[in-house]
Amino acid sequence: MKKILFGITGLTLGGAERVLVDIANSLCDTYDITIFTLYGEGEFERELNKKVHHISLYPGKRESLTKSNRLMISLKLQSSFFRKKIIKEKLTQEYDTVVAFLEGPMTWLFSEFKNTKKVVWIHNDIHAVFGAGFKAKRKAKLNKKMYEKYDELIFVSQDNLDKFKSCYPENQKKKRVIYNYIDESVVLKKAEKGTAREIKDDLPSFVQVSRLTEQKAVERLVKVHEKLINDGLKHRIYIVGDGPLHENVSQMIKEKHVEDTFILLGKKTNPYPYIKKADFFLLASYYEGYPMVLLEAKVLNKRILITDTAAREVLINYNHGLIVTNDKGGIYEGMKEFIENPKTKGRKKAFSNKEILKDIKEVLGE
Repeated sequence: MKKILFGITGLTLGGAERVLVDIANSLCDTYDITIFTLYGEGEFERELNKKVHHISLYPGKRESLTKSNRLMISLKLQSSFFRKKIIKEKLTQEYDTVVAFLEGPMTWLFSEFKNTKKVVWIHNDIHAVFGAGFKAKRKAKLNKKMYEKYDELIFVSQDNLDKFKSCYPENQKKKRVIYNYIDESVVLKKAEKGTAREIKDDLPSFVQVSRLTEQKAVERLVKVHEKLINDGLKHRIYIVGDGPLHENVSQMIKEKHVEDTFILLGKKTNPYPYIKKADFFLLASYYEGYPMVLLEAKVLNKRILITDTAAREVLINYNHGLIVTNDKGGIYEGMKEFIENPKTKGRKKAFSNKEILKDIKEVLGE
């Protein structure tokens, strides 16, 4: 049985993390799988099949460390000396294939493996994910070197692959697109657990499941919401998730006097009852990869509104979806359309999970 090592920052609540857990659980009878995380105590750890091994560099959550400690870890991971030291001390077994399953530190760390097949999974628009400024340029230069050390690069959308090629045109490594894998049975089962009592049924309801970060554009969404309310288009928006912009968003909600209609629900271990109960699913991000949460909303056959990002590929042949221009005007018009015309007919597109797993096995080696 081939030994496979996956690496990710942590198994906290997130799209890439959900994908990795589903992949590991689906393939643990075919491969001897180990997941290495920088940080422990992730919510998804308890969902791992007992056959899947898990190793953490630090046993606690990232948030439990001080800001200076987190900065020190980041700097260490940018050093080849420390990366080699971590592998020597923590990852002593020989693996047939190692997979860095997320951009950034894990990609840097796994680049140091020798005499084994190295694969990197890229989930986001490589132009946008590291931002701008001096630090971004420094990381872009570092990443250029790191990606050259891998045998194969996997992208979760064609858009992400195209963006990567424009950013690193000199990279000649093997590349392919593999859409995110999802275990539908997990979503359907969890959607039946819990009541999502917070979601009221007296007004049209939108739910967005995302972290409160710049990428997810929640502050922009508050402004659109205020305009819709002022124009007489009554509705509620529920945000499931938390993040560094929580205080900013909360303050904006108070300033706009929309506390009763723009509700922050916080982080939920099981977001599926909320997706199921809301009338519409919303993802109004500035940029995306191939969002897991959209696959989950499709499994639950929701009517979906998204901004025009790489996420558009998730809605191919899905006739419950609407893609709008990535600005306040586009979001306004899309939400207005849903509020004024809430009913729709159609059926969801069947998923091609077997084909996706087949592609993953080709990458890992059978």
